[in-house]
Amino acid sequence: MRVMPLIAVGLVVGIGTGWWLFGQRGAAVDIAPVDPASVIAVPGEPAPSPSVTPEAVSGPSRSSLQVTAAAPALPVAPVVATPATAPAPASASSGLLLPVQGISPSQLQDTFTDARSEGRVHDAIDIMAAEGTPVLAVADGHVEKLFDSDKGGLTMYQFDPDGVHCYYYAHLQRYADGLAEKKQIKRGEVIGYVGSTGNASPQAPHLHFEVHVLGPEKQWWKGDSINPYPLLTGH
Repeated sequence: MRVMPLIAVGLVVGIGTGWWLFGQRGAAVDIAPVDPASVIAVPGEPAPSPSVTPEAVSGPSRSSLQVTAAAPALPVAPVVATPATAPAPASASSGLLLPVQGISPSQLQDTFTDARSEGRVHDAIDIMAAEGTPVLAVADGHVEKLFDSDKGGLTMYQFDPDGVHCYYYAHLQRYADGLAEKKQIKRGEVIGYVGSTGNASPQAPHLHFEVHVLGPEKQWWKGDSINPYPLLTGH
């Protein structure tokens, strides 16, 4: 009979102890967050991987982007049109320069077929100008002959580079300095000055100008005359 009370006491003590232990295990324990960087890796064990959040895999923020500005375009220099130099009066077809400085084609008169003394035809054009006005070479070429004649006075015969045409200048006041036979001359070069030598009237100084087509002999005094007027005016 004495055994039963002892068993009862043991049951009560066991139940109480078990109830106390159960209460200790179920109690909430606060654990402070641990920084993964502070965890010391144990040799032989893999290091803990940090958790990845959506922000960690998103693209870089605007503040972290480097924007490379486009290089400024180089300024383009404006195209400046160069004014064309006005050419000396010349025929569009022949390219001959008007041989008296300061005279325009509109001032010329066609005197090619005018009659002259002794039943002659003029076969030339007279270009009226003041005494001493510069006379210009109508084209490139060379001085073939410098000649002082009774009718033409102080004259010059010029051959073109191809030896096809001869240009005849007459009644010159004087030659340009340095002018000589066989000298190469350029279109527009001063070759002499307007005068009234020969049979020209001192009251009417002018340049007597002729154009000849040379024969096979290339003789300066011989050739077929052609009218200079359309060659100098273009009509």
